[in-house]
Amino acid sequence: MAVTLTESAAKHVADFIARRGKGIGLRLGVKTTGCSGMAYKLEFADAVQPEDRLFESHGVKVLVDPKSLVYLEGTELDYAREGLNEGFRFSNPNEKDRCGCGESFHV
Repeated sequence: MAVTLTESAAKHVADFIARRGKGIGLRLGVKTTGCSGMAYKLEFADAVQPEDRLFESHGVKVLVDPKSLVYLEGTELDYAREGLNEGFRFSNPNEKDRCGCGESFHV
């Protein structure tokens, strides 16, 4: 299974990389934290690491380390604006539960 970006998320990432002036794509991972156990981690990637799995959506590269891929396979990342709020949204089929504040999840 792949890790994908919606067209909106890919456009946001591509625009940010262009303004940043460097980068090859988006690095997506997970870290242990929060009340539910895990949280998503997003960083702009400047290089591909040898162990990275590489996916591409709408012309944007998504890099995922093998340990995170176990929890992220099949995930789609979207970017949305609703009123004054905007940000990335994760649609992860592996997610079993999310904490009340929305900062962490459990698989």
